Amino acid sequence: MLRDLPAAAARLRELHRAPGLLVLANCWDAASARIVERAGFPAVATTSAGVAASLGADDADVLDPDLAFGAVERIAAAVTVPVTADLEAGYGLAPDDLVARLLAAGAVGCNLEDTDHRRGGLVDAATHAGRIAAVKAAGRAAGVDIVVNARVDVFLSGSGDSADAVARGRRYLAAGADCVYPIMVADRAAIAALVEELGGPVNVLLGPGVPDLAVLRQLGVARASVGSGLFRQAMAEVTAAAERLAAEAAPPT
Repeated sequence: MLRDLPAAAARLRELHRAPGLLVLANCWDAASARIVERAGFPAVATTSAGVAASLGADDADVLDPDLAFGAVERIAAAVTVPVTADLEAGYGLAPDDLVARLLAAGAVGCNLEDTDHRRGGLVDAATHAGRIAAVKAAGRAAGVDIVVNARVDVFLSGSGDSADAVARGRRYLAAGADCVYPIMVADRAAIAALVEELGGPVNVLLGPGVPDLAVLRQLGVARASVGSGLFRQAMAEVTAAAERLAAEAAPPT
């Protein structure tokens, strides 16, 4: 586990700004985190969907914070590279509490999404920008300039309004976000426009229909992550293996 959290945060931020592309293979527990580190990735990111599912909860900002940060702590303790945690919408925690728990768990970055899980739709952009600013200020007050990846859920919500995504992303960057994450954007032209118009680091979720890494590099994307992709692939393999074993174990009819 990295004990020098300020240095780890600086390293994680540097990875977003270095030439090339920061690729993250999101993990959900200590074992998967170790696999990711041993594969050579320079940082470890968590997947909220995988963490929540592994703890028997939905990926809807409903996970008990003690369980959520307990998972982050076990992951951070298992690796030596910087850790960034997907904290969904923050589990209803005040910025100071959120940051204190994040740092106590040994992580130096986080995803914060602008979906309003309790009321539906998206959080007001100005309100969410204020929350990002408060989280950044709390980190600096604690001595660690944490890396905030501000998720923009415009494409996830189904509107696909690129102008709204740009407006939100600009607000979040102005509030101190280190990267903007317009999750579910897949079209090459849309990605290129976001990179150009936002003027800051952009995170793209890898998946069907998304350009490959070489193209994302050409477009100037700063960060690419698999989200829950590895977790779902692993669960599909476990499901298939369990079903085969169950079929073999079934008494003959």
